[in-house]
Amino acid sequence: MSDSNTTIFTNPSSFILLGIPGLEGVHVWISIPFCAMYAIAVLGNFTILLIVRMEQSLHAPMYYFLCMLAVTDLVLSTATLPKMLSIFWFNSREIEFSACLTQLYFIHCFTAMESGIFVALALDRYVAICDPLRHSTILTNAIVAKIALAVLLRGVLLLLPYPFLARRWPYCRTNVIAHTYCENIALVKLACADIRISSYYGLLVIFLVTGPDVSFITFSYTQILRAIFSLPTKDTRLKTFGTCGSHLCVILAFYIPALFSFLTHRFGHSVPLHFHVITANMYLLVPPMLNPIIYGVRTKQIQERLIHFFTDKGT
Repeated sequence: MSDSNTTIFTNPSSFILLGIPGLEGVHVWISIPFCAMYAIAVLGNFTILLIVRMEQSLHAPMYYFLCMLAVTDLVLSTATLPKMLSIFWFNSREIEFSACLTQLYFIHCFTAMESGIFVALALDRYVAICDPLRHSTILTNAIVAKIALAVLLRGVLLLLPYPFLARRWPYCRTNVIAHTYCENIALVKLACADIRISSYYGLLVIFLVTGPDVSFITFSYTQILRAIFSLPTKDTRLKTFGTCGSHLCVILAFYIPALFSFLTHRFGHSVPLHFHVITANMYLLVPPMLNPIIYGVRTKQIQERLIHFFTDKGT
C-alpha cells in the first residue's frame, strides 16, 4: 500500500504511522531514550507489583492504589512503545485498521484510568496527612474496591465511543497518520466527513475526566500543604513537603503534555508538528517511568523491602 499523501482510496484496511514527522533521519537516536524509559517503566512497575504481593504488611489502601497505577502504566507504555520502536528501528510503519482502533482505545482508556488513580492517591495522601487517626476507618478495603471499580468503569465506558465513532467515518483521502501511535483526533482528522461528533465528544471527555480530577487534586494538595505548614518541626515539614512536591511534579508531567496535545490538535495549528508529536509521547512515557520511583521506591516501606530483598540475595 502506498504511503503517499495523495493516494485515492476508500476505507483502507491499514494505516501508515509516520513516526515523528521531520525527524525521520534521527529516529534511531530518539529511540535510545524512549527505549530506556520503557525499560525503566517495565522494571520499576513489575518491581512494585512483586514487592506488594510478597509483603503482607503492604496490603493497605495506598499500596493497592500503587498496584493499580503500576498496571495502568504497564498497559499504557506497552500499548505504544513496541510499535513506536518498530517504526524507529525497522521502518515498520503499517498498522491494521482494527489494531489501530484497539491501540487508540487502550491508550485513551488507560489514560483516563491513570487520571482517576492520581485522584485516589491524592485522596489517600489527604486523609493520611490531614486526618491520620481516621485513615484506616475512612479508606477501608471495601471503599478502596469501590474506588477502583469506579475508576475502571469510568475509563472503559466513557472512552468506548472513541473507536466506534472512528470506525464509522469514511476514509478516502489518505491513510497516513502523522504520529507515532493511533491518537483519536489524529486518526479521525483523516476522514472525508464531518467529524464534529468525534471532536465534541472528545471535549466532553476532557470536561468529565480532566476537569473534576484536576480540581480534586488541586483541592487535596492545597489542604495537604496547609497541614504541612502546621507541623511542629522543620525537618518533618521539609520531608513531607518534599514527598508531596515530587508527587505533584509527576502529576504535572502527566497532565500538562496531555492537555497540550489535546488543545494543539484543535487550536494550535502554528505549533511545529514534530514538537507536538514529541510532547504527545511524553505523557505516555515519562509518568510510567517516574511513578514507580516517586510513588514506590521513595516510600520508606518499599525501600526497606527492596534493601532486605537485595541484602538477602547477597548473603
